[in-house]
Amino acid sequence: MAVDQDNRQRVKLLLRKPGNNLCADCGAADPEWASYTLGTFVCQSCSGLHRNIAQISKVKSVLLDPWRSSEVEFMDSFGNDAARAKYEQQVPAFYYRPSHKDCMLLREQWIRAKYERKEFIHVEKQEPYTAGYREGFLWKRGRDNGQYLSRKFILSEREGQLKYFIKNDSREPKAIMKIHSVNACFQPVKIGTAHGLQITYLKDNSTRNIFVYHEDGKEMVDWFNAIRAVRFRYLKGAFPVASVSELLPKLTRNYIKEGYMEKTGPKHTEGFKKRWFSMDDRRLMYFREPLDAYARGEVFIGSEDNSYTVVSGLPQGVQGNHWQFGITILTPDRKFLLACETERDQIAWMSAIQSVIDRPMLPHEYAVELKDWGYSKP
Repeated sequence: MAVDQDNRQRVKLLLRKPGNNLCADCGAADPEWASYTLGTFVCQSCSGLHRNIAQISKVKSVLLDPWRSSEVEFMDSFGNDAARAKYEQQVPAFYYRPSHKDCMLLREQWIRAKYERKEFIHVEKQEPYTAGYREGFLWKRGRDNGQYLSRKFILSEREGQLKYFIKNDSREPKAIMKIHSVNACFQPVKIGTAHGLQITYLKDNSTRNIFVYHEDGKEMVDWFNAIRAVRFRYLKGAFPVASVSELLPKLTRNYIKEGYMEKTGPKHTEGFKKRWFSMDDRRLMYFREPLDAYARGEVFIGSEDNSYTVVSGLPQGVQGNHWQFGITILTPDRKFLLACETERDQIAWMSAIQSVIDRPMLPHEYAVELKDWGYSKP
């Protein structure tokens, strides 16, 4: 018993070594689990994913499980920094490294890519997302009936396009998405499947959404990273003096915030209507339903220096809102009136909008502002 306690104490002390204080896979603070076959310290959530590759990784609790002296010695000789040096030798710059905030699919495939498939040791295994061309079938949600149907997708770096076809032998694509405006983000809760990916693009300066998934998690993450790869090389050409660190945040992005709010029309005399809102960078968009293909309207959110402000509450005398927690967005040209169901929602939305207003506008954003995004439909 004394030996066991001593070994457990020795493992706990190893958490103080540089690199071991954060999960080796997602970066979560204070990991309390360890893979004693890989020599890494991981968080509880990632430890569960390691159990899916039990033939490679066997995990124990640092605090609760018994430890053999040989296991402790191995953990001491390896550790998170050494594991990264071994298993992350050649991670492409564009490859998405998930954090503890990301969905389970991204974290699981990151772990499998590193330890099971060893994609970052053997570069030839990266071909599915580095080649600049990808073709395959994904289940796509129908715009009108919500039914998922198999569609052929082609991603071409040479053409600068992502497109899909109704039939395998179709000559003309149903939609062409220019790579300069494409974004992709995983939305498992919103779409209702663990592998659900939302792809957005601009058409006639309005946002369009498509929702896709594949039963194979690797296939779906490969598509995601293939899009990031093509976007990365496009942006390097478009902004040749920009550093890699400046380009990476532009490859794909998650929404700053999403959820239901009420809105009224531009004259503020119409009744408030419940709509689904998405804050995508400086675009505040609203939809009738979360999985709608088209935004019903978009509002550009500029910076404080350009006379954009968000305040709590609604102007005196405004009526028609069922929800009591109002938000007023002031732009150089007009006011946008919104209402939230709870005070917590109000605070969260105001914080999200304020975070955008606090950011200075970039030169290309002034051109977007001039297009005057506004409420277009009820």
